[in-house]
Amino acid sequence: MTGLTRSPKLLKGGIILIDPSSGAVQRVIALQYNPDLLTRSLTPQGAGSSTTLSQPLRLKGPPIETLKLDADIDATDQLAAPDQHAAVVEVGLHAQLAALEVMVYPDSGTLIRNNALASVGTLEIAPVEAPLPLFVWSKERVVPVRITDFSIVEEAFDAQLNPIRARVSLGMRVLNINDLGFGSKAGHLYMVYHQGRERLARKASSASLASLGLNALF
Repeated sequence: MTGLTRSPKLLKGGIILIDPSSGAVQRVIALQYNPDLLTRSLTPQGAGSSTTLSQPLRLKGPPIETLKLDADIDATDQLAAPDQHAAVVEVGLHAQLAALEVMVYPDSGTLIRNNALASVGTLEIAPVEAPLPLFVWSKERVVPVRITDFSIVEEAFDAQLNPIRARVSLGMRVLNINDLGFGSKAGHLYMVYHQGRERLARKASSASLASLGLNALF
């Protein structure tokens, strides 16, 4: 038979920006190439101790989880088919980079409106609320995050100095239920992730005491 392949479909990692109140999807950003390395760090949140008794095993909440990755973006393939990628021909990777950069920019329209309110003497102006990023790395890892670190290295340019190859470094902190609360859509998404960790842990086989050189503990 022809036209069939046994190769699995390659899923892309990326970020979904949603409205923090309604949960409506505002933008989906897929990474052009999946990074080879994703660094995760989990800091347990112990309950500390009381005045009378230490409580070393009590946890006051989920761990503080941080994520780091480097993502490569390259316009070579798009520039090889200019009729299909007019925007890349015109501005290189500026548009793709800007789609990531605006995650850490407040909305300009809201800034202008807040400035107008301040100019007429409004005493309390709420800070600009940004869309909520969801980091997606397979169906088992869809987590609300806050961007904590963002850097770009532009590595090559076209004749108009538009970047055509770049590397983006992203640092993210997972927003857990203590940050989001149980009543929010983002909090629900986090709890799905949290419960998924527990479900996956149950799939892992448990080793025997003998494998650790022990016959019994007590």
